[in-house]
Amino acid sequence: MSVEIELKAWVDDPDGLRLRFSSCAGQGTSFEKADAYWVFPGGCGAAPSSGVRLRRETKTDPAGTVSRALWVTYKVKEVRGGVEINDEREFSVSDAAAFEELLRRLGLQKDIEKNKRGWAWNCAGVTAELTEVAGLGWFVELEIVTDDDTGGTVTAARTRLLALLRKIGIKEDRIEPRYYTEMLRPPKGGSCP
Repeated sequence: MSVEIELKAWVDDPDGLRLRFSSCAGQGTSFEKADAYWVFPGGCGAAPSSGVRLRRETKTDPAGTVSRALWVTYKVKEVRGGVEINDEREFSVSDAAAFEELLRRLGLQKDIEKNKRGWAWNCAGVTAELTEVAGLGWFVELEIVTDDDTGGTVTAARTRLLALLRKIGIKEDRIEPRYYTEMLRPPKGGSCP
């Protein structure tokens, strides 16, 4: 089991924050992520409430090497004490069109799309991303991956994440507790039969 413990916060000065990260953690890897979320119509069905995400990802490392990947992800998500705790399952696929056709045949439909670009660093075991989310703005995402979501582990991770947030000069009141998909998705009604 892979558990992500993460937080995200709004960023007012992305250029300044990128310089701060680069000065302590190197140039970083640039990325572009195009996500499509697939759900059962009306939210009904056995898929996780977050849906199934198909991500098209392009990364360019500091040496200029470009890599591309297609990732399928589903999660059980929750927020505790201002941090997200996600039980995430992820695997790669080689053919996006074939996988999307499978999802359609299983009764899912494309719900929402999210596009991100930015840079990623490893800062003392914390993955740090400076991310522009199309339609929303700039965020910093700080994440620790562990194999357990017990109270002590979550508390220790939250402490580390908040310490790094302070170190990079972002105040706690800039933390955004909502998921990006919540922020991007217009409210909708509907109920399951």
